[in-house]
Amino acid sequence: MSVSDAVFAIDRGLAELGDAFRSAFAAAKDEQALRDAHAELLGKKKGALTRVMALMRDVAASERPAAGAKVNDFKEQVEAAFEARLRDLAVARRSADLRGRPFDLTLPGRVPEGRGHLHPVLQTRDDLLRIFRDLGFDIVSGPEVELEENNFTKLAFPPDHPATDMQDTFWVGVHGPDGAQRDGRVLLRTHTSNTQIRVMSSRKPPMAVVSAGPVYRRDDDLTHSPMFHQIEGFVVDEGVSMADLKGVLAAFAEGLYGPGTRIRFRPSYFPFVEPGAEVDIGCVFCSEADGSRARCRVCKQTGWVEVLGCGMIHPEVLEHCNIDRTRYGGFAFGFGIERIAMLRYGIPSIKLLFENDPRFLSQF
Repeated sequence: MSVSDAVFAIDRGLAELGDAFRSAFAAAKDEQALRDAHAELLGKKKGALTRVMALMRDVAASERPAAGAKVNDFKEQVEAAFEARLRDLAVARRSADLRGRPFDLTLPGRVPEGRGHLHPVLQTRDDLLRIFRDLGFDIVSGPEVELEENNFTKLAFPPDHPATDMQDTFWVGVHGPDGAQRDGRVLLRTHTSNTQIRVMSSRKPPMAVVSAGPVYRRDDDLTHSPMFHQIEGFVVDEGVSMADLKGVLAAFAEGLYGPGTRIRFRPSYFPFVEPGAEVDIGCVFCSEADGSRARCRVCKQTGWVEVLGCGMIHPEVLEHCNIDRTRYGGFAFGFGIERIAMLRYGIPSIKLLFENDPRFLSQF
């Protein structure tokens, strides 16, 4: 393209655009339509004025100032008209709001589509706590960052217990304002039993308390997570026996899975109870009366599913909390909420509960 042709093309392009942009801006009924019209003129790739401005590369250096002045003047007119129309639309929108009917605050709200809900773990937690509350338990919360003595020592954990090792527990460094390490070992609690110690140390028997919340352990596989949720319950009173414990857990099982739900106790060891037991419930997924339907993946054809650990509170734990072991006794139990949620909803992997995939969570 010759020099004269380039200048002529620019002049013709500006002439063709003329005042058409003013009509386009005036015809825009809202801000989005105005911005669309503006983009048709000044869009970086397909704008009409942008294509005209691209012809400047073919203009000779001696003629470029004059041609550039024409293009810039036209662009300034476009921008000024755009800003003026933008202000007019804002004023019109505000005037329409002021002239419109007043908003009635007594009208019912509009329910948005796709309304959220509690996470399945929290749904299960609330349902479990409701069962124990109906049985007369107080609901108490405890700290997630805890002293070693409340998490281990006062619960009669021996000093050489594996859970006290650095590789098995998340320890927390506590520093003072001067940056120096403070005395006392602090950790992320490995169970909600720390709440049991705090309550037993601050209250007088009788007491029936249940606590729920996150706990932390060095576990990570299909059925374990480094962080999970646990419920811990206990009763301290005169004359408490293993029969009371079994009665409470039988009522809990029926409250969770319905009347007639079977439970059984199996001897087991926990440092803070004596005697201790694992509790199984009859497999709720089996159709046979004895719970041994062939190929049941949940109970592995045994008819039973392990759900929690329990036992009579160890006398040393009572002593550590200044409770007279010769007068009072008690029982305690604890279990993972994710385990109950997985059984309740048929979830195959605990990791699904923590991946926050809305496609998965929307099913509950």
